[in-house]
Amino acid sequence: MRTKTTRTARLLLALALLTVGSGAVAGCDGPKTRGHGAQGRDTGTEARRQARARQVAAAWDGSGAARTWRAGYHPMGEAVQPPAGGFHAGADERAFTTQNFVLRGTLPAAGRTEGEVRWRSGAPLVLPLTGAREAYGSVARGGNDGPHLTVTGARPGVMTLATSRGPATVPAWLFTLEGYDTPLKRAAVAPSKLPQPPIGPQRQVSTSELAPLAGLVEVAGDGRSATVRAEHGACDDGPAVHVLETGGSVVLSAFVTGVREGPCAGVMLRQEVTVRLAGRLGDRVLLDAFTGRPVPYGEPNGPSPSRRR
Repeated sequence: MRTKTTRTARLLLALALLTVGSGAVAGCDGPKTRGHGAQGRDTGTEARRQARARQVAAAWDGSGAARTWRAGYHPMGEAVQPPAGGFHAGADERAFTTQNFVLRGTLPAAGRTEGEVRWRSGAPLVLPLTGAREAYGSVARGGNDGPHLTVTGARPGVMTLATSRGPATVPAWLFTLEGYDTPLKRAAVAPSKLPQPPIGPQRQVSTSELAPLAGLVEVAGDGRSATVRAEHGACDDGPAVHVLETGGSVVLSAFVTGVREGPCAGVMLRQEVTVRLAGRLGDRVLLDAFTGRPVPYGEPNGPSPSRRR
């Protein structure tokens, strides 16, 4: 009997260690976590990372902030769209990327002050409209002597844009470009204000435990994966992102793997990491475990923000 008990205990211990190492969470109906990239070797660090993700999910799921988020307009696609078929030449592409524009024409004066964002289902959302001059200023931030695109006019219209609630028809300014038959489009409404998060940011910890994400790149068309930007240094093995899924949220925990001791160049690198989901993202809130907030779309201070404070 003692021998059988000892063997059983050893098997249970081995199973427990395997479960901790794989990042699984006990419970058939509870949240599920998976890792993408190298795994954290420190089980204490891994446990704290998972605990933080669970805290963020618990704070958001069923909260007023989550309801406000789902009722708002939060872009998850480019607010500036090139002419149909793309640009004719590499020089025009560079001008667009560097936001190097020249205005040779007049822009409409202020007109309507509000416009509707419409989804395939649900009530439309009425939001303040951005004027043509303000919209032009948001895309024409360059000013160098390199290649440029020439804007000859603008008219109001609409565009289709990916959002946290699915594709939406959004009011837009359609800018006429010299040499192009179709316009460059710029969304004419700003994102909804971010609701007050129900949880604060993570206290400062080692990046090998948890680090903030640098933004959302895209959500796959089938909603089964998301690509995010994660940061790391010059003396490590790169970033990894763990996923915690619940019925109301998807929490992403980014961290740096393989940090090496010794002198290291003080540079910050960015890498795109694609995480695969067990179910479609749908209207679940995509959250950053470090900040405790929704992962914003696009580059910080870029032309396609997904939030305003």
